This record gives sequence, structure tokens and C-alpha cells, in this order.
Amino acid sequence: MALGGWWLLRPKGLGPGIVAGNGRIEATEIDIAAKTPGRITDILVDEGDTVKAGQIVAHMDTQVLEAQRAEAEAQLAQARNAILTGQSQVAQQQSERAAAVAVVQQRLAEFNSAGKRLARSTTLAREGATAVQERDDDEASVESARAAVEAARAQVAASDAAIATARSQVIGARSNVEAVAATIRRLNADIVDSALKAPRDGRIQYRVAQPGEVMAGGGKVLNLVDLSDVYMTFFLPETVAGRVGLGSEIRITLDAAPGYVIPAKASFVADVAQFTPKTVETASERQKLMFRVKARIAPELLREHIKQVKTGLPGMAYVKVDPKVEWPAKLAVNVGR
Repeated sequence: MALGGWWLLRPKGLGPGIVAGNGRIEATEIDIAAKTPGRITDILVDEGDTVKAGQIVAHMDTQVLEAQRAEAEAQLAQARNAILTGQSQVAQQQSERAAAVAVVQQRLAEFNSAGKRLARSTTLAREGATAVQERDDDEASVESARAAVEAARAQVAASDAAIATARSQVIGARSNVEAVAATIRRLNADIVDSALKAPRDGRIQYRVAQPGEVMAGGGKVLNLVDLSDVYMTFFLPETVAGRVGLGSEIRITLDAAPGYVIPAKASFVADVAQFTPKTVETASERQKLMFRVKARIAPELLREHIKQVKTGLPGMAYVKVDPKVEWPAKLAVNVGR
């Protein structure tokens, strides 16, 4: 029967403080999927198996990822060697700069000495004590020494530029090391994620794929039912839905086990009404607005009866809309042992 059909066949004799609706037992479903494209190596569970959170349930082939990781590790070693090479070049250029600075000092000393000789020869030439040619030669020596100083200073500047370039290469090599190391971490994470794990406790409902199949990224391998989040969805008419609040007491009975009465609480009440499902027979009933309600079974109760929990079972949900009303004897809690 459709979810809204309860109103046609609603139970009699419940009294004004209790309403009922029919629905099916449902549970949260989770798809266990491949994070990256690849081939399924093996699947370690079968349909119906109960699994724990973190349990490995399947493996994806990792040969391509491992090859990419090996390539990245080689690039990492190369980048680290580039750092060492750059640091050696920095040290070498610093040594060459020190030598160039020493040459500048030497050339300055020579320039100063040439200047003094020029001053003496100029005085002597003026007094006629020496030849003018000697003064001219000393003047040429001064100009030559001045040029040597400038050349030595240019060499220092060139060494400074070479040091800056070598340091930039070291920085670039370190950046490459960080980038390649990040790539390795990503590949390691992908390899770890290739061992597919159950995200939470539950039961395997379907094997969507089989070993040997090639999956795209996000391809579904298994479907898991979370048996700690089991509920029944049903519908109530607008005339009574407004009296149902979160936490309202609910009793659930199942067609397959009519002798058991399962306690639950309202965990969701729709804010917006919708039409009754079209499978309800009469047009007048289809015109009624209905509100969706979810009755959630306590997780601790589910854990106690985990092997008996089944989804898809039809049944009835009875809601106490008047907290002062007592549950009738036929709806007293009875979950068995």
C-alpha cells in the first residue's frame, strides 16, 4: 500500500491522542567508491556481511600510482642535488668576490703610489731637475692604475651578481623540493585511499562492481547500510501533523513480526506539505495535503538487535500526539530478546 493509504485503512480504536501511518523500514545508505581511476584488485566482503568502521573492504590496483611516486622521488633527489649545487656555486662566487675585493685593494694601492710618483716628477720637471718625459710617463701610469681600479671594482660587481643568481637558483631548487614532496604526499594519500574502507559500522547491501573492473574516479564499488541509523518514513494529514513535534513518542510494528512493538521518536517533521502519493485510490484522498514524518529507532536498541535489523520491511507507525494519553496495551514496547 502507498504511504498515504493508511488513511483509508487506518487502525480503529486508537483514541483521539494517537494517530498512525504506514511506511517501510529504511536506513542511511553509503556508497563506498574509488577515489581515483583504476582497476579493482579484490573485494574482501560479500553482500550481507557486517563491517566495522575503518575495515578494509576492497583494494584498487596501485601500480600506476606507485610508478608515479617513484618518478616523483627521483625528481625529489634531483631537486635536492640542485640545492647542493646551487649552494656550492654561492660559496664559489663568494670566494671569487673576496678575491676580487683584494684585487681592488691592490689596485687602489698601486693607484695611490702612481699618484705620488706623478706629484714628485711634476715638481722636479717644473724645477728642471728631471725630464718632462718622465712626468708624462708617471701621468700615464696614474691613468692606467685608475683604469685597473675600475676594472677590479667591476669584477666585484660581477661577483655580486653571480652570487645573487646562485642564491636564486638555490631558492628555486628548494621550491622544487617542496613541490615534489607535496606530490609525493598526494600520491601516498592516493595509495592509502586505494585500500577502500568502510566509513562506519554497517552491513554490505550490494556489490556494485566486481574484481577486475576498471573504475572511474568516484566509481561505486560497494553499497553500505548504516544499521545505527534506521528509521521509518510515513505521512500524516495536515489535520494532525501540526501536533507532532520533534521527539514525539512513536511505536512501530512490522507486518513480518506483528507481535513486536518497537519504540522510536520523531526525528523529522516536514515544514512544507505535499500531496498524497498518487497511488491512493480515490481523487478526494489525493487532494489532501500530507506531511512527511520520520520515526528514528534509538541506536543503542539497534546495536542490541543488530542481526535482526532488516530494511525494506513494511509496517505501521503510531504517534502519540497527546502526551497525556497512555499507550494501549497492544502498543506496549516488546522488542524480544
